[in-house]
Amino acid sequence: MTQISRFTERCVSIAQRVTGERGESAAPEGGGGFADYAFVSIHCLRIYLDTSYRMTIDLLKEMPQITGEIGLDVADLPHPSTVCKAFDRIEMSVCRVLLRQSAQLHDPSKHGAIDATFYERSAASRHYCQRTSYRVQKLKVTKLVDTDSQAVLDVHCSTNREGSDADLAEQIARRNAGDLQSLAADKGYDKQSLRESLRDLGIRPLIKHRIFAPYDHAHNARIDEQRYNQRSMTETVNSAVKRSLGFAVRARSWFREFREIALMCVVYNIKRAVKP
Repeated sequence: MTQISRFTERCVSIAQRVTGERGESAAPEGGGGFADYAFVSIHCLRIYLDTSYRMTIDLLKEMPQITGEIGLDVADLPHPSTVCKAFDRIEMSVCRVLLRQSAQLHDPSKHGAIDATFYERSAASRHYCQRTSYRVQKLKVTKLVDTDSQAVLDVHCSTNREGSDADLAEQIARRNAGDLQSLAADKGYDKQSLRESLRDLGIRPLIKHRIFAPYDHAHNARIDEQRYNQRSMTETVNSAVKRSLGFAVRARSWFREFREIALMCVVYNIKRAVKP
């Protein structure tokens, strides 16, 4: 079995579990539509192959075995415009559940690290930018990464740089409170209210204090250095995702871009799980 076949098999299995369509047919039957898990799988394959909608469908027509893994025949493949429109129906909450399920393939250690990176928005014409007020050139993406398995546990996207990184880290930690024992971050997340919130959630903060007084040295000396140094895993994961899946998003609207980033993290997790 090839790597792309193993990837498709895992992707379809997770998509069926998340959408609750394990026993349903992927192709339209009796005038119905395509199953949601089929569209999710096709979008993940599009990101995996780093191609456009049209090229993805063309490639699937030449790969009947992969098409069969999704539960479709070559003749049943949807039109590229249908796949594009279906992307709007994939809620961000579904993408988060997909991400959580894909992370479970790696048996997370409950020790996480958090950091932010930036993704380019793909180039658009000047006329398009003026017509749609398309002024933001980069997306700020904050990822929560398991330090042992290097799986992406959660992701947050934003089109602006306003607000505190520490407040954002608290929001992400609350979503994953039951799955974390410790959280490592660099000094950019140095905020006492964040440390207190993490302790209230039962999470040990591994965030060094900026040195303003002698007692800050004492605070830093009590931090588990081995665990704290693992925070660099977020930079490793950010680099790996960008090198393998691209440093820019193809979508134009912000909500589609957010979903694309989340699915990129899903694809990254599954790729690592099926890598021989």
